[in-house]
Amino acid sequence: MSSPVESTRAAHRSHRRVHAAVDAVLDVAAQKQAGSLDDIVRAVGESRQRPIAIAFDDLAPGVWGQRRDFADHDVIVLARALPSEARTLAHELGHIVFAHSGTVAEESTVEAEDDLIAYMLGLSEPDESDESESESGSTSGETITAEELELQEWEAEAFAARLLQRLRQLHRNRSLRPMLRYDEALG
Repeated sequence: MSSPVESTRAAHRSHRRVHAAVDAVLDVAAQKQAGSLDDIVRAVGESRQRPIAIAFDDLAPGVWGQRRDFADHDVIVLARALPSEARTLAHELGHIVFAHSGTVAEESTVEAEDDLIAYMLGLSEPDESDESESESGSTSGETITAEELELQEWEAEAFAARLLQRLRQLHRNRSLRPMLRYDEALG
């Protein structure tokens, strides 16, 4: 893939970075003759020499998709009965393309503990010794700030929107492969 996609995290929102990532993905799609979004996901995995599998599972309420990193491959898990499977798949692919570190599931979901429940019901006073954490743990062991998490979500969502927009434009002419070749020729 191209260097704009693999560069280090940007400090701000960059539409150019998103457009470059979509262009790189569509270049890979043209080279691999990928004709659907599922094929594009697999083609990106092949180009990275790190396969990407797509699976469906029951996810926590409000969670529509997850990217799971393993030692030798990635898995994009989509919730069952999604309103927009393509949007969620493209979003999770964006996280992979941008090499976002993500968060550990236990640290990014909220679990109500007994103390919190008691406090919310007015049965106890808040414990001043507990400090709230402003950072979430990433899958790589490093910490990332809330601002970095927000940027990662924005990039993935902007990537999904742009990729799906470009795919819709290509599908208007009924045949994706010739249009990908044409798009590739124009640069």
